[in-house]
Amino acid sequence: MPDYVNWLRHASPYINAHRDCTFVVMLPGDGVEHPNFGNIVHDLVLLHSLGVRLVLVHGSRPQIETRLAARGLIPHYHHGMRITDAATLECVIDAVGQLRIAIEARLSMDLASSPMQGSRLRVASGNLVTARPIGVLEGVDYHHTGEVRRVDRKGINRLLDERSIVLLSPLGYSPTGEIFNLACEDVATRAAIDLGADKLLLFGADLGLIDEHGHLVRELRPQQVPAHLQRLGSNYQAELLDAAAEACRGGVARSHIVSYAEDGALLTELFTRDGGGTLVAQEQFELVREAAIEDVGGLLDLISPLEEQGILVRRSREVLEREVEQFSVVEREGMIIACAALYQIADSDAGELACLAVNPEYRHGGRGDELLERIETRARAQGLKTLFVLTTRTAHWFRERGFEPSSVERLPSARASLYNYQRNSKIFEKSL
Repeated sequence: MPDYVNWLRHASPYINAHRDCTFVVMLPGDGVEHPNFGNIVHDLVLLHSLGVRLVLVHGSRPQIETRLAARGLIPHYHHGMRITDAATLECVIDAVGQLRIAIEARLSMDLASSPMQGSRLRVASGNLVTARPIGVLEGVDYHHTGEVRRVDRKGINRLLDERSIVLLSPLGYSPTGEIFNLACEDVATRAAIDLGADKLLLFGADLGLIDEHGHLVRELRPQQVPAHLQRLGSNYQAELLDAAAEACRGGVARSHIVSYAEDGALLTELFTRDGGGTLVAQEQFELVREAAIEDVGGLLDLISPLEEQGILVRRSREVLEREVEQFSVVEREGMIIACAALYQIADSDAGELACLAVNPEYRHGGRGDELLERIETRARAQGLKTLFVLTTRTAHWFRERGFEPSSVERLPSARASLYNYQRNSKIFEKSL
């Protein structure tokens, strides 16, 4: 089967879920200058064609720097924020104006034999952001640098209802007619919060948040963000992470950080189960819970390959339906990716841990340990004193987690009588 057929089938639940949702997308000026910008535009057009309501916020920092350098002006910052005097404001207006027109032109393309063919998009922009001056902080006058005061929620929603892509620039206007230079992250975050957006998508140079070991952090809760901010210090990745967390605290369900340099990063993040960037979300992305009858199909899909390999004892659908309450599962985006069962052994204060299985794509993520802890907690709650496990292939894993070698003679008689000598499973026990 061609890969794209399989991908499209797996993407269909997300296509349905995203239809009629509002996404705020922030693309910094570096992303507009990057060679991958054309592909990002194509991906945004695809989202629009799938029924997503799009608000695109663009930045302009490198373009402003170029204009300042051309005029021989020295940029000034305080706490990482640009000080926008009158001469700098002229460069800001020039850069933002040209960028907005260039982006509108890209979104207006309708080339034959290209992803833009037949798109017929309408891009709308205007005085949709009201701003106020930052003023003087710590004795430093920021002049025309401002912050978002209000986003025209009704106006933007009306444009989205008309199937327009709304383009917001990092400029804001005051009721007195002044122009203020804004941070695009501030515009995007406030727009997402005020619009009640379903998602805030933030483009950066990296795949997402990279931890101290160089690995991608795929998911975070907002309350976990401060520790990472302290580690990152003052850099752009920290700004993106802070914006993502602020949006979530403001009511946006999910914020995503993806790479503007990686072709297809936006689509991978939105239409695959694991994504390709960093997700900051209020709700738990993976849930460890007790199984219900509706999970039987997912349990069969998970354990059947292991049964075929002889790693697990075979269980029919009827058996699973009857014993499903013994199972705990790890659910990820509606998919059962790990499971384990606890059986109380009759006429004893012992239990058996059985059918511990993790989807091969999600191993080495600590899910087995999560389930083991869950089973042990359940066993203690039932007043059990000992936990037995019978295994043919994973003896070392259990030994590393406190299980000691045991024997058939140590098993309670009700379980010993059912021991399958043909499988010759190794027996381990752990005192609770």
